Amino acid sequence: MAKFKTDLELSRASDEMRNIEVELDFTPNALASVLYRQGDTVVLACCTKEAQLPRWFPRDASKGWVHAEYSLLPGSTDSRFRRERNGAKGRTQEIERLIARSLRAAVDLEALGPVALNVDCDVLNADGGTRCASITAASIALRLAVRRLIARGDCLPADLRPTYEQRKDGWTPPTLSEIERTNHEAAVLPHQLAAVSVGLIDGKVYLDLDYILDSNADVDMNVVKTSDGRYVEIQGTGEESTFSSEELSGLLAGADQGIDALIAAQMAVLEDAN
Repeated sequence: MAKFKTDLELSRASDEMRNIEVELDFTPNALASVLYRQGDTVVLACCTKEAQLPRWFPRDASKGWVHAEYSLLPGSTDSRFRRERNGAKGRTQEIERLIARSLRAAVDLEALGPVALNVDCDVLNADGGTRCASITAASIALRLAVRRLIARGDCLPADLRPTYEQRKDGWTPPTLSEIERTNHEAAVLPHQLAAVSVGLIDGKVYLDLDYILDSNADVDMNVVKTSDGRYVEIQGTGEESTFSSEELSGLLAGADQGIDALIAAQMAVLEDAN
């Protein structure tokens, strides 16, 4: 492999994250939407409430479900990305499943109650790390959506949920106090969720890979983790290369640093959002 650019030629340090920008409620129709920028990678994540639970759920289900979809828009790449009109292709399906299971790992579905949520992640511009940016953006959109469902009485603690008969009789949801709403949100979403890419280039760990870094990486890795320090998924691959246990530890340490920064950014954005 040809020698990569030196640190002096890079626009940021090897352990420096790309700039993060978050705009809430970018689209007005979704329950919650987030326009998320991580460097030149831009993702629109929209969370919506489905009319009913998936058909394979029992009629009297007490827990909910979170699904996710992912797509690259035609103009998101340097050559036009063709729309997948006949269903998601292999890579898209794999990323969708990663996003969905990552979100479900951060949600207590019993505390959510019989509610089905869908998070759509559309990549407006791709410059590396789109799956990781989508997970981070989706986590923000999901928490904001849950917060709003709680506020309007659509997501309640189990002991306050109506029976089928009560719903038929025109049941009115109770009004929770601010403390009760906060406590229930913490029950539904105990932890924040974030994901970041890392890679090895000429034996050195690089954090938050953009397209150029990713295309030069000997090893690249995607790491998904919750704010309590637990991993959801680690995807690591040697690109015509191998890596040692020491290098793996270095990659995970770099990812931890990036995820800590992403979670801090999420918390700052969501602090006063409602």
